[in-house]
Amino acid sequence: MASVNTNVGALVALQNLNATNRGLETVQNRISTGLKVASAKDNGGAFAIAQKLRGDVRSFDVVKESLSRVGSAVDVASAAGQAISDLLIDLKEKALAATDTSLDATSRTALNEDFTALRDQIQTIVDNAAFNGTNLINNTTASIAALANAEGSAAITVLDEALQLSGTIITVTTTEAVNTVTNAKDALTAIKASLTNVNASLARLGTKSKALEIQFDFVTKLSDALTASIGNLVDADLAKESANLQALQVKQQLGVQALSIANQAPQSILGFFR
Repeated sequence: MASVNTNVGALVALQNLNATNRGLETVQNRISTGLKVASAKDNGGAFAIAQKLRGDVRSFDVVKESLSRVGSAVDVASAAGQAISDLLIDLKEKALAATDTSLDATSRTALNEDFTALRDQIQTIVDNAAFNGTNLINNTTASIAALANAEGSAAITVLDEALQLSGTIITVTTTEAVNTVTNAKDALTAIKASLTNVNASLARLGTKSKALEIQFDFVTKLSDALTASIGNLVDADLAKESANLQALQVKQQLGVQALSIANQAPQSILGFFR
């Protein structure tokens, strides 16, 4: 039927052109954002899953920060403990030398001064072995715990080692001296016991440090795997979208031409009235 009121060809051409324009808009949005699922209207299911995974990744970032922070505190404590162990070895040497009954008064005094300086250095190290306000060797912090999972239901706990003088680990007292043979022998006994205890403390700190490191590596790998999964769900294949863009641009041009041709059809009706 020839009619100026209804142009079926134009309607069909317009529908196709609108569909092409919508497709072109979608492809351009994917190219500009790099995402095939940028919002819930693109794909509700995929978007919901991706959002949950994004939440998990953020949680793992918090876990990594916690593990890193506690790990740093443990590393500082371990470094301080190693320095203390070295000082105890030096103290052992001084105490053993002071047990020599052939020493004259001047030599014994010099040894005692060296011993005292090394002894006091232990306490200086203990007092300054803090990271972010946490000191794991001065008996001020019972323990610290690092998050071990994204739910916050698991933790890696590190206990304080209390390496201060006159303690249960380092039994060398704050007034320990080697100014006499007897005092030197007593000091040597205390130093030997303290050295054994400190080395045991270092072993415990080392074990916790390794556990924190292993957990950090695991959480990092898990976070990376989730990030890759999110990419698989929502990332656009830009090579494919580039090809689609070119195809849709050509299709758009053809659609405009088809609509133009369809709009010229009613003009042929004028020929009937000449």
